[in-house]
Amino acid sequence: MNDMIGKACPVIANHIKVALVGQPNVGKSMLINSISNTNLHVGNFTGVTVEKSEVLFDYKDYHFTVVDLPGTYAFTDYTIEERVTHNYLCKAEYDLIINVIDSTNLEKNLQLTSELLTMKKNVIIALNMSDEAKKEGILIDSEYMSELLGVPCIKVSAATKEGIEELIEAMVIQQEAEKKDVKLIFSEAVEEEISNIENYLRKHNYESQNSYRNIAINLLKNNQSVYTRIHDNPIWIELQPILLEAAQHIELHHDSDDIKEAFAEEYASFNRGIVTEVLNQEKEEEARTLTEKIDSILIHSVFGIPIFLFFMWSLFQLTFEIGAIPMEYIDGFFGWFGDTIGATIKNDDMRSLVVDGIIAGVGAVVLFIPNIIILFIGIALLESTGYMSRVAFLLDGFFHKFGLHGQSFIPLVTGFGCSIPAYMSARILKNDRDRLLTLFIIGFMSCGARLPVYVLFAGAFFSPDMAGTILFFIYISGAILGLVAAKILKITAFKGVDEPFVMEMPKYRLPSIKLIWHTVLTKTWMYLRKAGTFIAAAAMLVWFLSNYPHNLELNNKYETKIENIKIESEKIALENEYAVAKLEQSYLGQIGKFSEPIFAPLGFDWKMSIALQTGLAAKEVVVSTLGVLYSLGENQDESSSSLANAISKNIPFASAISFIVVIMIYLPCLAASIVFTREAGGIKYFFYLLAFTSIAAYGLAFIVYNIVKLFY
Repeated sequence: MNDMIGKACPVIANHIKVALVGQPNVGKSMLINSISNTNLHVGNFTGVTVEKSEVLFDYKDYHFTVVDLPGTYAFTDYTIEERVTHNYLCKAEYDLIINVIDSTNLEKNLQLTSELLTMKKNVIIALNMSDEAKKEGILIDSEYMSELLGVPCIKVSAATKEGIEELIEAMVIQQEAEKKDVKLIFSEAVEEEISNIENYLRKHNYESQNSYRNIAINLLKNNQSVYTRIHDNPIWIELQPILLEAAQHIELHHDSDDIKEAFAEEYASFNRGIVTEVLNQEKEEEARTLTEKIDSILIHSVFGIPIFLFFMWSLFQLTFEIGAIPMEYIDGFFGWFGDTIGATIKNDDMRSLVVDGIIAGVGAVVLFIPNIIILFIGIALLESTGYMSRVAFLLDGFFHKFGLHGQSFIPLVTGFGCSIPAYMSARILKNDRDRLLTLFIIGFMSCGARLPVYVLFAGAFFSPDMAGTILFFIYISGAILGLVAAKILKITAFKGVDEPFVMEMPKYRLPSIKLIWHTVLTKTWMYLRKAGTFIAAAAMLVWFLSNYPHNLELNNKYETKIENIKIESEKIALENEYAVAKLEQSYLGQIGKFSEPIFAPLGFDWKMSIALQTGLAAKEVVVSTLGVLYSLGENQDESSSSLANAISKNIPFASAISFIVVIMIYLPCLAASIVFTREAGGIKYFFYLLAFTSIAAYGLAFIVYNIVKLFY
């Protein structure tokens, strides 16, 4: 440390003022003495009897003033010492924070660190007592920790003066470097509410020295000083209900009625994630906690992924097996309802619209509600127990091989429920390149709206015993294709070095019935609301296009033939022929015939082509469209009343497999595409997604169709 010279006067050009912060008994006093023995100034903080220690010294072209703040376990203001530290960090003028940490007790000390990182100040972490940690067999990867947190982490020992010069050099570098955002990321629910508040403040051009993110976090934590500042601003009237709703949302996800307790758990989860990533304990502790015992099994390096795949297989098996029980009753209800309503409508066209269009179309979608509910319950159970976050950690290394980050797992799994919240939850990825890559891959995770199509085709071509496994295979295939696509995009469109982030590790908890109920109810209601409005309108449009224009000559020709036939089986065959002929000359038939040559290499007839095109509006519409197109003329044949039977009779197996491949990959629904465009940052990304998914879907479907055709 030859460049360091003691000085008494801080008033020179290149002055760096440093706040030394840490929990009690982390060695701050010894560290400040190790920095400079000759110029330690002791006094009191203004207005209180709390001791204030300062060190003044020169290093290279800089003059340093280091202020040793009273020890505090958390960023609170309950005791007089905590209040002094809190007020100084919030109100005083300084350039850097050095957060001193006891390396032998990393997780406990990170409680304060994680709170300091929300302040958007220049922070350096001094991993003190590194010599003691080494003796105890505690190894901390300080370089990787620096990458994870986005701030320098320096190993030091106040006792041996190891790393002191590196720490001072880091102060100079941090002062001269461009300010970067730290990588403190909360759970999906908290990040969603932070984003909502940030957007509101940005929309109203709220002026503040602090970042909007910092203000949002403090508002959610009920920080009194921030509340006081905003309370007198006109935006408070509109902001207050947003904050109340946000608090309820976060408390619900943490099964707590105390927002501070919820944030304490958020910080603890973040800290556990850091410790899991960077700390290696050479000497095994004698007693392990229950969480550690469970983790040793569920996130085992060898058995962890097979266990996760077994859980997912079980979920899809239950989705089909249990979901199939009420389907017969729902199908029967809509059949009875259609007959009852139809009997009261005299006009043929109006009766056909209501019965064959609206009731049949919406009924075909509502039929799969039990499957949707079971899938949502399964995912909510895995998330609420804390298991999903651990799977993200488990898959982090695996994901990196494909250019994805472990944190991408959360939006990708959310995509199995619905693409819209999945696209929004990708905000948890703060690196733009990682976030965009994840956004492009989410569509490969089959959303709940595609489940009815899969269930329909699995039931049509496979036995009930096999259908659950087929569903699992479809979902896993989509996920694998997504990983391959991610790798292709990573080496072409999204080149760059991977940027590590902390993987949140919440504690295990029993499933919250209240949270699961809220999650499942909200998502199911979204699905039903879609069925009652958007899908009903689409079903009406499909009905209109499939019934108009009327061809009187064709009508008269077939009606005369049908009346003259006495044999029932021949009459049914002629009615089916009439229905097909009428459909072919309709607007829908004309569109289908026009586009049929495009899809013919995939084994699709014009009806399947139409179903795919209507699916661009909403994937559920694929089922209702197939219901309208393939159920015509079959209502008199009891054995053909099921849409699955109609599908299996009219669509070849190779064409069905090809159809499923396209459904798995092609563009998500209109609503999801709008959200994707907004989250990605512009309409150009929508066209990139359209081109990417269309080429991938068509190419893979073509390959699969020709391979399957060789064997079937």
